[in-house]
Amino acid sequence: MQFVSSFAPGRVELLGNHTDYNGGVVLSAAIDLGVSAQGARRDDGQIVLSSEGIAGVAAACADKLAAQASWADYPLGVAKVLKDAGHPISGFEAVFSSTLPLGAGLSSSAAIEVATAVLLTRLFDLKIAPLDLAKLCRQAENEFVGVSCGLLDQVSSIFGKKDHAIYLDCRAETVTTIPFPHDVGLLIVHSGVKHALTGGEYNERRDQCFAAAKILGVPSLRDATSAQLAASVEMPPLVKRRAAHIVGENERVFTAVDFLKQGDVAAFGRLMSASHRSSIENFENSTLELDALVEIACAQKGVYGARLTGGGFGGAIVALVDLVEIDEIAQAVVAEYLQKTGNKGAAYRCLLGEGALTHS
Repeated sequence: MQFVSSFAPGRVELLGNHTDYNGGVVLSAAIDLGVSAQGARRDDGQIVLSSEGIAGVAAACADKLAAQASWADYPLGVAKVLKDAGHPISGFEAVFSSTLPLGAGLSSSAAIEVATAVLLTRLFDLKIAPLDLAKLCRQAENEFVGVSCGLLDQVSSIFGKKDHAIYLDCRAETVTTIPFPHDVGLLIVHSGVKHALTGGEYNERRDQCFAAAKILGVPSLRDATSAQLAASVEMPPLVKRRAAHIVGENERVFTAVDFLKQGDVAAFGRLMSASHRSSIENFENSTLELDALVEIACAQKGVYGARLTGGGFGGAIVALVDLVEIDEIAQAVVAEYLQKTGNKGAAYRCLLGEGALTHS
């Protein structure tokens, strides 16, 4: 039995919260934490999946794949969409392990999907273009798992580049990498409150965004401006706030790209903090714990800005910090967070890392 392996990084969303399914733009980065998979082909047509961090084994027939309402739905969904797309997927077994904190909003789900997809391309000698592979992974999450996510997470995991941010234009489906300043780092702090998008909040926000675009008469909120939104008198106030978040996020991303190219770290950090304020006031996808972490982080010397990362509703924040002070900042934030909230946070110093296809 010949074993092959794969690794897919998680991602941290720097700016562009919930803009992906609105045809917008996003800045993200692959990180050096992620999901590893090791597997081999089987001759009995069975798919057998296990995880080093989760007890039990999931099994399914490669010719009859159905959701099991467990973590195994992510790899099973990838196997199904690859098979439905005409790729010769048959029986295999795989063992997964992860260095990503589950429920932190660092896209462990996409990392599992991408790790599976890359593993299967190596097991079955499949030739699939990187962007097509990302789309197939998204399809698995949309159709098999039932979360209507955009393309950001899968693209970030596949297209990551060391010491670079990823700029994704979701409408044009183009990916560009932008050098990231070397004297700052990313500090990710888990709130201790699990992030989950399989509830109704994500799909509810998505529907509200689509309703706003319809009222404005535009294909998507990517086509709307802040002035146009402010002038709308028929839009319900709640829907208008949701739209204000998306329109503002797109504008912040466009501005942030220029700041990155100029190396203006302080200005980039201010945009991150502005993004979080909009998550509180407009999109209401933050939590009291995330707000406390952002407030504590931004009060530290050497922190340029902070915001929730990922879908929200729990999970983690990302702070842009001076690299030389990152360890001291991490200790201070976690200690003050515990004192103020009683919750035990966990801090992760993350490097901007390579994508799944460049890992052996």
